[in-house]
Amino acid sequence: QVQLVESGGGLVQAGDSLRLSCAASARTFSSMTMAWFRQVPGKEREFVAAINWSGGATRYADSVKGRFTISRDNAKNSVYLQMNSLKPEDTAVYYCAADLLGWSQDEYQYDYWGQGIQVTVSS
Repeated sequence: QVQLVESGGGLVQAGDSLRLSCAASARTFSSMTMAWFRQVPGKEREFVAAINWSGGATRYADSVKGRFTISRDNAKNSVYLQMNSLKPEDTAVYYCAADLLGWSQDEYQYDYWGQGIQVTVSS
């Protein structure tokens, strides 16, 4: 069983930065693809960013490309999402997710999820 715990969310103003962290309790962390998704009430959960097992490959949604950076520290069993130049439309609950086998933007391919953390960007 893998547990994922997000931290670092909160309320910021447009243009500010925020860094989300996700701590994983898994001996296999270093072999998993990790990702961030987000969801606004009434809308489907959407892909934000993913990073492969080594950190050597990343992918981003077009809406965050150039503003958000995903990274990981396998020694600390952690993945991060640095969010810069935040916009009100980035307001959502952000979820950390782990994929044991794949490299996907599809939420249904992910095996484990955190509880989510709120990020609110005021204008």
